[in-house]
Amino acid sequence: MVLCGRDRDAVWSLPKGTPQPGEDLAAAAVREVGEETGLEVAIDREVGRIRYWFVAGGVRYRKTVHFYLMSATGGSVDEHDWEFDRVQWFPAGEALAAMTYPNERVMVQKALEALGGSVPASGVAEGM
Repeated sequence: MVLCGRDRDAVWSLPKGTPQPGEDLAAAAVREVGEETGLEVAIDREVGRIRYWFVAGGVRYRKTVHFYLMSATGGSVDEHDWEFDRVQWFPAGEALAAMTYPNERVMVQKALEALGGSVPASGVAEGM
């Protein structure tokens, strides 16, 4: 699994972004993952979505993020954009342990379950 890391706030997270005007959610996901990770990807299936609030510039925003299970078809994590300091492949269990945001961890657990792997309470994936 690929995670994106930022050194300034010690974050490991999944790639995500905002659709451009007229862009559907799946196309935006493929584009954003490509930009943020350097990988070319294809969507296998939708996993779910999360909603949360954040504050930027003194304004409170509600954000909905749609997550997809994807397969890498090309590219290289060495080609990621400026948004993250590091992009790295992790075994599933290590990724779950490293991830900063619990709501994203739930999406990864759902994706692993969809692939037939079990995810024990310890967060270490079995069968992957």
